[in-house]
This record gives sequence, structure tokens and C-alpha cells, in this order.
Amino acid sequence: MSTSPLVPVTQVEVTWIEKRIEHWIRFGHPVEDRILDRRRRLMSFMPGSVFAFVRWAANDYGTVVSCIDIVRAVGAQEAFQTVPFVRPGGESLLRQSGWPKVRRVLEAIDGIEAQKIDPCAVAPEHWRHLHNRMLAGQAPRPYTRERHDAWMRRRAVS
Repeated sequence: MSTSPLVPVTQVEVTWIEKRIEHWIRFGHPVEDRILDRRRRLMSFMPGSVFAFVRWAANDYGTVVSCIDIVRAVGAQEAFQTVPFVRPGGESLLRQSGWPKVRRVLEAIDGIEAQKIDPCAVAPEHWRHLHNRMLAGQAPRPYTRERHDAWMRRRAVS
């Protein structure tokens, strides 16, 4: 599927050089997935869509980067934060670095998917809540089916 040149998309460069650089999309619904070469792809997301972008890199001595960003793709004229390898950037819902924190976020995503909920449809406030609780060293509230249903009703009304 090709995107229209009139619709501003958010592009994410995904790289895979085994045991050196591994950037991948944990969840999200790209509208375009273009292969640049054997190791790199360019994935495009429509404004308003949410995706998780994981970055990991290592050198001869071990891991040097371990990060996860949950981002909402922005439209034209919207404010955004810069995120490495994401053009132009996006609304940052969650940003964690360091493998223990990244692992906790991945486990939270797994828990949401275990309830048959698409992480892309989760209330943005939940990702912000998870981010803030992790920064404060506190346990976050779990995202439940009831919370999700309430978010979906709220979104339908607005």
C-alpha cells in the first residue's frame, strides 16, 4: 500500500544487524512498509496511530542502548517530540531506557495482549500513567478490560 503525498505520515527506520543493532516495532499498524536494503526498512504510520518502537544496540563489551518509546504519530501543524529514527517525531506517550525498565514495559504490553486488547487502542493516559509510575519507582495500575471498555465509550462520545 502506498501513502498519499498529501497526507503527512510518520516514518520509522527499522534496522536489524544481528547482535549489534536491533530496532523494531513491537506493536503498531503501518500503512506502508518499504525495504531499503537487507538490514533496513522504512515503516510509515498515519496521524493518530500509536506504535511502540524498541531500540537496542551493543558493542564488543555488551549492551550500550536499550530503549522503548510508545509514540502517537502526529498530523501536520501538531506539536511533537523528537525520537531517534522517527521522522518527524511524535507525541511521546512513554519513554523508558535500560533493559530492566524496557522489559517491564514489554511485560505490560504482553499483559494487555493476553486480554485480547490491541495495544494500539489502549487509552493514551494508560501509557503516560505507566511511564510516570515507573519513573517514580511505583507499581502501575494494570490496564483491565473494564478500563479499556470505558476508554472506548469515552472516545466514541467525543
